[in-house]
Parts: sequence; C-alpha cells; structure tokens
Amino acid sequence: MRHPGCGGRTAIASPPDAPPPASSGGSTAIRNALLGAVVAVIGILLISAGFLVALVLDPGGDETASTPAATATPAAASAGAQSTEVDFDVLDEILGILESDFVEPDRINDVQLYEGAINGLFNSLNDPHSTYIDPTTYAISRTDLSGTFQGIGATVSRQEDHIVIVRPFEGSPAQQSGVQPGDVILEVNGESAVGWTVDRAVLTIRGPRGTTVTLKVRHSDGTEEVIDIVRDRIEVDSISRVPPGGVLRDADGNEVTDLGYIRIAQFTERTPRELSDMIESIEEGGVQGLIIDVRGNPGGLLTETVEVTDLFLDEGVIIVQVDRDGNERIAEARPGQVTELPIVIVQDEQSASGSELLAVALQEHGRATIVGARSFGKGTVNSVRELSDGGAVYISIARYLSPDRNQIEGLGVTPDVPVELTPEDIEEQRDVFIHRAIDVLRGQIESAAGN
Repeated sequence: MRHPGCGGRTAIASPPDAPPPASSGGSTAIRNALLGAVVAVIGILLISAGFLVALVLDPGGDETASTPAATATPAAASAGAQSTEVDFDVLDEILGILESDFVEPDRINDVQLYEGAINGLFNSLNDPHSTYIDPTTYAISRTDLSGTFQGIGATVSRQEDHIVIVRPFEGSPAQQSGVQPGDVILEVNGESAVGWTVDRAVLTIRGPRGTTVTLKVRHSDGTEEVIDIVRDRIEVDSISRVPPGGVLRDADGNEVTDLGYIRIAQFTERTPRELSDMIESIEEGGVQGLIIDVRGNPGGLLTETVEVTDLFLDEGVIIVQVDRDGNERIAEARPGQVTELPIVIVQDEQSASGSELLAVALQEHGRATIVGARSFGKGTVNSVRELSDGGAVYISIARYLSPDRNQIEGLGVTPDVPVELTPEDIEEQRDVFIHRAIDVLRGQIESAAGN
C-alpha cells in the first residue's frame, strides 16, 4: 500500500524593488508609501509567473493562461495623442487634490485610499481569482490549509455578486450562532459585502480567537438577521467517513454496509496520508465499492490535490498547467494505486478547483463515475506573493486543463449521471445525490460480477 509523500510548495517570491515616487505636498510620506506599494504590485503583475502553484484557492466568483497587466494609456497633452507610458505622478497629484479640496475631508482616509488604489489595479483585470490581501488578514490566512484556523467555521462561495454560506462546520461558532447553508451574507461588521470576492470575505470574517464578527445575512426564506459570532480556533478534518445524517442509507432507508464512504472537505497538507490510511481501513472492512463525496469542496493545495488523485491511478496524465506564455507543465501518475475498488464521485455546483481536478482526472481515465450536478468551474492556478508591507497578492498564474485537455475554467465538470433536487427532496431532506450514487455503484459491481 503506497503512502504519498507530502510534496513541498513553491517558495513565495517577494516583489521587485519599487522606484521612489514623486511627492507633491499633503501627507507626503503616506502618499509615497501608497505609490511605492502600487508600483510594487504593478511589478508583480508584469513579471513572468514561472512558479508552480502555492495554492488552489476557494472559488471566487477557487483556476487558461494568466492575464497580464493592462498598460494604462493616459491622454497626452496634445489633442487625440496617447502615450503608452504610465505617469504615477498623476496619481500623487490626484491624492493631493483630494486631501486639499474634497468637500468632506473626514472621508479622506489614507489607508482606504491606499488599499483602494491597489484594489483598482486588480479590478481592472476582471479576474475574481486575483486580489490584494492586507497584512492583518494575510497573517491570519497563512494557517488556512494546515488544517486549523481562527474564525467562525464555515465555507462560502460566490454566487453572482453575493457571498453565500455553503455550510457551517458541525459544532462551529457559525452553526451555534444560527448561520445556515444558503445564507447570503449582506454585510460584515456593517460594511456591504456585495461584490466581494470569496478571498476577501473569508479573510475579513476570520480573526483572532475570542473576537466578534457581525454578519447580516438573508436566510433562504427571505428573512434577514444580524448575527454576532465569537470567533474560535477551528480544526478542520479534511476527510471523514461519516455521511450526512451519520449513517449511509439507500433510497429505501436501508443501511448500506457493502460500500465505503469518504467525504473530502478540502485538500490540506494532511489529506493525502489521511486518505491513504482511511482507504486501507475501509478495504479491510470488505466493502465492494467506494463513494467519494466532494460536494461543497472549494479546493485547497494543488500539490496535495495531485497526490490524492495519484492514489487512484497507476499511470497517465493528472493535470496540464498552461502558463501565460503557453508553456505547459504536466503532472503524471506514478505506479502503485492504493485501491482497485470501483469509485463513484459525488459533486455539486459548489465543488470547485481541486475537487474538480480530482473528479475530471478520474473520470477521463475511466477510474470513476461522476454523479450529481455540473461543478463550479474554477480552473485557475493561483500563487501567493508576499509584499514588503506584510500583505500579499493572490495572483492567477496559469490555467489547468483536464488529462484530455478539456477546459474547466468557467465550464465546470459535467457529471456522467446528472441529479436534480426537487422541492420535495429538499422538504423531506432526501439525499438523492447519495441515493443515486449507491444505485450506480451497485449496478457497476453487479455488472462486473456478471462478466
């Protein structure tokens, strides 16, 4: 039985040194810092992103080549003429005018202007996966995929312009405070969350243990509620053998003992080894097939996602990464899969990024059947670049393709066996995705036995 090694991740690069900006009165030091940070970020956007991924992020609206930074074209002094050069003195000039002339001086906040200028750069890219993270929230986020973090204990996704709760963790502060799956987050600490990326929402809602965050949510029934949640230390098990409801049951309500069940919540540093051990334990129980549930799985670490996929394959391509210059990097399976059990993967609309990589790789290699709904469609590889101010940028550096070179970004992974929930299913709390997966897997086992 092969245990995967926990592969290392790419070293995080610091931004290039920024040239000193010009000044023009007012709060010169702060404006100079603003310009320096903006130039540094511009530099990051323009350099070649040749690093292998640090993270496969939660869907932002987590993964085709990274979009290079657009070059600004300010109007030249002569009519109709344009220049391809960017004059950052104009930005400094605008800041000076705002500080001296804006009608509501109390609204001139240097920090907000600083972050607003940086966020404007990313907004112009029209890429929800690339974003700036301020130093405080970045310090909190660095423990994200180690399996523990400090926050409220819930996963979220972006649906149109809204951040939506996918699920609160069992026993978490979010669950105990009344947060429900499907809740739309309208405000965080009194600030509108409309238009936020998933990264911004997660990193704003998180915070030190014992502190409070206030969410205004709209529940599925249309009612709105303001909820104060005290943050805590959240330990996240990336995998579990416990299905929804606690016991694996078929459509008739009978307990299922001939099939194994594993839920992968996200791909963390611990996932490959934990999963390998769990599969070994399941096989010792004499099961005939395996259900892998990745519903609501937002992704995680790319290296570990590849290692998990490799557990089920003996050979072949797992993923094709294509960078901004069209260069390809291909990850292939190694001999020694941990199980030959037939597999059904259960996915939904919130299965994204790494979970899509796992599902499509096993599907295209004929190793698994996918049951459920079309997945989210995040096929972008993201990397973390630390900044000199202690913050960081999450930046799209590549797109990934399936083993058969099918695009995932914006399209998702199509299930072999589509399943749709009816209002009656929801009302009766019937897990029809799992019921269908059981039927499909048993059918495959019976067919194989007949041959």
